[in-house]
This record gives sequence, structure tokens and C-alpha cells, in this order.
Amino acid sequence: MRTMRRGRVPIPAALCVVAAVAALLPAVSARRSQDLHCGACRALVDELEWEIAQVDPRKTIQMGSFRINPDGSQSVVEVPYARSEAHLTELLERVCEKMKEYGEKVDPSTHRKSYVRVISHDGTKMDLSGVKIDGDVASSLKFACESIAEEYEDELIEFLSHEADNVKDRLCSKRTDLCDHALHLPHDEL
Repeated sequence: MRTMRRGRVPIPAALCVVAAVAALLPAVSARRSQDLHCGACRALVDELEWEIAQVDPRKTIQMGSFRINPDGSQSVVEVPYARSEAHLTELLERVCEKMKEYGEKVDPSTHRKSYVRVISHDGTKMDLSGVKIDGDVASSLKFACESIAEEYEDELIEFLSHEADNVKDRLCSKRTDLCDHALHLPHDEL
């Protein structure tokens, strides 16, 4: 041990290391949480867009009031089913189950985590090198997805009820800030 000056108590080196690590943990945990929520948002939008694309574009649903107006007419309109509020709400109730089909990939240079499908929609073989397939990852992603779907249901329906470009970026980065770190990445890394 070091010589003590009067009035000072020596602090063991191990205690200093523990204190330094404890000070860094919130930052690491916050980044991990941010990566998880960003990845869940992006996967959620991907899955919703895929499900919407699977619906026959000719399929419609009647919307509006089914009451008869004084002139004998009804205020009912037919809208495409794929992007209808009824269909989107139904999808939001079950889409997070798809998170079981995702794995975690860590970027070797930035150590940021992203989430990728491990089972393709069409059955084609996928390159899973560097992808961690784990029940804990899937359940964490599913929980984050459910939280996002519940908290941002109105925004998801608003964005997906109309065909638009860059829904993932506009919703996950700009509207919700779930991926605000991604705004600083080159677009091809998103």
C-alpha cells in the first residue's frame, strides 16, 4: 500500500476499477437499449410492409357510416383492405410474433447491434454468418416490438395507411427518435 498522508485513507486499486466500470454501465446499457428499440422498430415496419404487400390489391373493405341518410343513401366507401385501419390494427396485434424469426448481428467496427431475419419469407437460404440466434434475443426483441406497437400505434397506422417511401427512416428515426443514432450513419448502413 501507498504511504498515507495525514487525513487521507488509501483507496484500493480494485475499488477504483469497480467504480470506473459502474460509471460506464449506464452508457453501455443505454446504447444496448437504443439498439434494441431501433432494431425492433425497423423490424416491425419491415414485417408490416411485407404483410401489406401480401394482400390482394383488389380486396376492399367498406368504411364509413352504415346509417341511411335522409335522402335514402348511405355514406359508405370502399377502400383497399391492405392499408385500411382495420387491417393495420389486426396486423399490429400479431406482428410482433414474427420477432422469433430474427437474430442479432453485431457490427465489428462500431459494436452496434442490428436485428436480421433468420428465416426468409419465401424459404430461400440465408447467410447467417455472424448472427446470434438466441431465445433471449428473440424475446427481448418481441417485448420491445410490443411496446413500440402499443405506444406508437397511431403513428404506425398513419404512416402505413398510405404508400410512402422510407417509412422506416421517417417513423423510427424522425418521428419517434427510436433510431436517432442512425441519423448519423451513412444511409447504406441503415
